[in-house]
Amino acid sequence: MADVIVDCAIYRDGRRTEGPADFSDALDEARATGNAFLWIGLHEPTEKEFDLVTSEFGLHPLAVEDALAAHQRPKLEVYDDSLFLVLKPVLYDDSVDTVTTGELMVFVGDSFVVTVRHGEGAPLAEVRRRLEEAPELLKHGPTAVMYAVSDAVVDHYLDVATELQVDLEELESEVFAPVGRDTRPTAARIYSFKRQVVEFRRATGPLAEPMSRLAGAGVPFVHEHSQPFFRDVSDHLTRANEYVEGFDRLLSDILGAHLAQMGVRQNNDMRKISAWAAMAAVPTMIAGVYGMNFKYMPELKTVWGYPAVLVVMAGAVVWLYRTFKRRGWL
Repeated sequence: MADVIVDCAIYRDGRRTEGPADFSDALDEARATGNAFLWIGLHEPTEKEFDLVTSEFGLHPLAVEDALAAHQRPKLEVYDDSLFLVLKPVLYDDSVDTVTTGELMVFVGDSFVVTVRHGEGAPLAEVRRRLEEAPELLKHGPTAVMYAVSDAVVDHYLDVATELQVDLEELESEVFAPVGRDTRPTAARIYSFKRQVVEFRRATGPLAEPMSRLAGAGVPFVHEHSQPFFRDVSDHLTRANEYVEGFDRLLSDILGAHLAQMGVRQNNDMRKISAWAAMAAVPTMIAGVYGMNFKYMPELKTVWGYPAVLVVMAGAVVWLYRTFKRRGWL
């Protein structure tokens, strides 16, 4: 169990204090004090490891099942003895243009906070450090932890959106680059980028409703003065969702423009091929005529007939070349 517990501490009047090593005793002490709460952080616990936490904190079995199974969409569930919030932190690796999501569950109840992390990308250590440097905020109890965790996750959404914007601008420049400048499969890159945006949307989109509920009144275990803070998180989330929607529309437009460019380039290639075929067809036709075994043919027995035919061929090819060049076919 010690390997699963990332951190466990009692916070009294907004400041971290030393408490019992056993989190069950620590919870009893926090509740007995009245102005304290226990924050325990877990990383990918198994069902057996989480059973003790479930019994001590009185967590709802449905929420426990979701926390263990992971692969949940962002949501907020209200139970008799606790709140259950699911967040999906996002990481973006710009070297391979890949968006990956983790999962972060937050249980909030009477004098306790339990955070369960799956995967990477959850900035809990940094959140805990910043909160411990802001005792005035921590005085609001478990609600402050829920707010700080949500704020850190959503703010990172904006950072990821900025990185995606930079790479999207590079992709856009690539699509409208001169022909032959880049040989990479642009259509495949656009489609892959669109899939990453869809993955990003799965993290940001469903979270809007839980943040709106937390910003309103009537949610149990949420401090009454925390609504402006959650409204701020909701506002940042709205900006992130607007970025995602904009990326999706722009990628659709870029893909359409790329396909249209491909059609235009193919038409240009066909015109060039047709022009060169026409220039080759004229001398081939003349040579074919003179290759026939007819007795009466123009200039057949004339000394300058052979050079004259060559001049006619060359003249026809030059005339066709200049004509096609003026019309932009070559």
